[in-house]
Amino acid sequence: MAIIKLSPLTPGQRFHVKARSSIVSGENSPIRGLTRSKLRSSGRNCYGRITMRRRGGGHRRLLRIVDFRRDKIDIPAVVERIEYDPNRSANIALLKYADGEKRYILATTQMVPGSVVISSDSQQSEYGDGMSLPLSLIPQGLKVHCIEFEPGSGAQLVRAAGAAAQLVAVDGKRATLKMPSGEIRYVHSRCRATIGEVGNEENNKRSLGKAGRNRWFGRRPRVRGVAMNPIDHPMGGGHGKTAGGGHPVSPWGQLSKGKLTRKNSKPSNGSIVVRRGGRKVKK
Repeated sequence: MAIIKLSPLTPGQRFHVKARSSIVSGENSPIRGLTRSKLRSSGRNCYGRITMRRRGGGHRRLLRIVDFRRDKIDIPAVVERIEYDPNRSANIALLKYADGEKRYILATTQMVPGSVVISSDSQQSEYGDGMSLPLSLIPQGLKVHCIEFEPGSGAQLVRAAGAAAQLVAVDGKRATLKMPSGEIRYVHSRCRATIGEVGNEENNKRSLGKAGRNRWFGRRPRVRGVAMNPIDHPMGGGHGKTAGGGHPVSPWGQLSKGKLTRKNSKPSNGSIVVRRGGRKVKK
């Protein structure tokens, strides 16, 4: 993976920095049977009202059906190619199993075309990138990604580009994981995880370079409240630049910095041992 800064032949290229990899296939279109259309709501709910502002537009894209369950047990698969996925920060790998079936999974840092991966429920002699196993069978200290919350639910944790969690310990039915944020939490030891780090690790170093490229992703402009008129925002108005004279709020008067708005905590919060930032959870 290489970070590339283009020669500014146009104003939009002057600050554009992108990541380029020689193993990512740019010629092949996605497998038709592994894609489906994506319905975009542009931030509107079922009544057509905008509930998430600054969303809309953007380039058309197809959803790639990624296999997060890895339920083809003890059937080896070969990585045919690495592809770009417009719906996520990570790249995806096209697998071809020994029985002829093809599936997409998240590509790891060490994965290249021709690599062999497998999903198993038994102890292994070697542990390579892309191998999917229950946490109870993975050696302690290894980095993992695509971790299940509940056994059989499919991977929900650690799926962003460059992310990896560390398996700290396994004690009976409970596995301890250190998440990329620094949070330490418990997960059932029968939950599956994939060995290795998610690929495209230099994704966070890219720079879009121009506002138009943000619009291609479906992100509309954001206007500051202090730049609006008093009728449009509580922090608007004033002669010249003003700080607003109060605490930062939304257009509807809700405090926007620091105030907790969630009424009930998630049930999974009971599995957190140490929160990100190093604060221990009081039991």
